[in-house]
Amino acid sequence: MPSLSDLKVKLYADGAEKEGMLALYREKVVKGFTTNPSLMNKAGIKDYRGFAKDIVTHITDMSISFEVFSDDITEMERQASEIKTWGKNVYVKIPITNTKGESCLPLVKKLTNEGVNLNVTALMTIAQVKGTVEALKGGAPAIVSVFAGRIADTGVDPIPFVTECAAVCASQPQAELLWASTREVINIWQADAAGCKIITVPHDILKKIKGIGTDLTALSLDTVKQFLKDTTAAGFKL
Repeated sequence: MPSLSDLKVKLYADGAEKEGMLALYREKVVKGFTTNPSLMNKAGIKDYRGFAKDIVTHITDMSISFEVFSDDITEMERQASEIKTWGKNVYVKIPITNTKGESCLPLVKKLTNEGVNLNVTALMTIAQVKGTVEALKGGAPAIVSVFAGRIADTGVDPIPFVTECAAVCASQPQAELLWASTREVINIWQADAAGCKIITVPHDILKKIKGIGTDLTALSLDTVKQFLKDTTAAGFKL
């Protein structure tokens, strides 16, 4: 297995915890950042604009994505128009559809032709990827986020799908394919092998990177020691 430094895929951090984001930024562990309203809500953020504008004063030279959160496509456009002003490194996340199943690709095409950096998100079919790449044709730099982890959660192997997505995206070099909904460290190598340009990784999984290359015999012993420690702490008796 190639070392992390040998991989071509870029690591982005997925989260909305300020201190964690800034720590990763200072340590140069990642090349960019992604967020979404669900992560912000989980982090207890109440002021969406305030949080985002504060973060971009600290993270000025790495890509960072903020998502629109309206279900109305006209309102999505208004929100996108504001979000793009928050920083030159900001990408506006647009979902592939709204909750009614209405396509957001006409909006994607309009915005990319206006020079807005986009991150088209929640893609899970080849048809969606093809439509997105076509909408982004000739436009601004963009990210195409395929939710490989959620596909895997349905029992479907995402790797053939992601590999096909990479071939589709190859026709538009400014549209970078991103592996989203990362579940485990091995996904980083899978994303690289499949041809993804980016993989976005939750903070808790990024912490596990320190374990890469750990001797498995030693890891087995550490696991047994942890079982004994927890058993002792619980005071179990038979």
